[in-house]
Amino acid sequence: MAQDIETDVAIVGAGPVGLFAVFELGMLKLSCVLIDALADVGGQCAALYPEKPIYDIPAHPAIDAGDLVARLEQQIAPFAAPRLLGRRVEGLSGQSGAFILTTDQGDTVRAKAVIVAAGAGAFGPNRPPLEGLPAYEATGAVQYYVKQRESFRGKRVVIAGGGDSAVDWALALKDIATVSVVHRRPKFRAAPESAAQLDAAAEKGEVEMVIPYQLHALHGADGRLTSVEVATLKGETKHLPADVLLPFFGLSMDLGPIAAWGLEQTTHHVKIDPATCQTSTPGVFAIGDVATYPGKLKLILQGFSEAAMAAHAVFAVVHPDQALHFEYSTSKGVPG
Repeated sequence: MAQDIETDVAIVGAGPVGLFAVFELGMLKLSCVLIDALADVGGQCAALYPEKPIYDIPAHPAIDAGDLVARLEQQIAPFAAPRLLGRRVEGLSGQSGAFILTTDQGDTVRAKAVIVAAGAGAFGPNRPPLEGLPAYEATGAVQYYVKQRESFRGKRVVIAGGGDSAVDWALALKDIATVSVVHRRPKFRAAPESAAQLDAAAEKGEVEMVIPYQLHALHGADGRLTSVEVATLKGETKHLPADVLLPFFGLSMDLGPIAAWGLEQTTHHVKIDPATCQTSTPGVFAIGDVATYPGKLKLILQGFSEAAMAAHAVFAVVHPDQALHFEYSTSKGVPG
């Protein structure tokens, strides 16, 4: 059902950085609404790798992506920010202090400022060009994301790709499944230490390395996979027994309608002032992976910092006649 919401700030994107922006805005007693095209909060962390550990979150030597999202949800609970999930923001009109956002579901959001925390924008997997692929996708015989490691226990898993995802999941699944890794060349694009661990696992017989091969065909019936056919560039083929194929060929990124908002961009990212996170359009801010500036690091922790800076800059847009007195959370506490 379409909604009509009036708020101080509209946050486009409900990944970790967008969620933390709710907290920072709430601490300044600014109201906000979260809008995301996905049906759940958490962005790529929740949709792509909820069980994958993250090691560079301060005070957490390691935390699964799904757990990080759950902790952020707990942190922002006191602010009760409304959510428009499963909605894609289509239009942005108005000006600083009086924006109107519309979604593909007919929602209207009136906000004084906008924070774009859209990550890499809308994303989807790069699918291999294999005949009959949709039938296997429908049954889960072909999957592009690992949500529950345990669901692969005892299965024959073929992993295709040469990047971090392929290598990381080969290492993660080798102890509970029969794993074959298909790659077109011996050198992997993954982190050197991870690639070395994969080589060591292959030497111990824990993982089968199928090199230099590429995916060629799927075999099975009624969406049930029995084998994956692979081929060399010379046309040599062989069949790998398989219950599941995990093709990790990266994601297709698209800023979607955001690209038409008139924000200054470079290489599919939005340029911002690093001091305030404001874009080329006054009143519109960008944080997280979607934002770029000299020295930018694509780290969640840097996105958290940008959320704090953007919130303080937004305060001046929402309350142009008030001075913001900086206070530490230890003395201020969380507003009730």
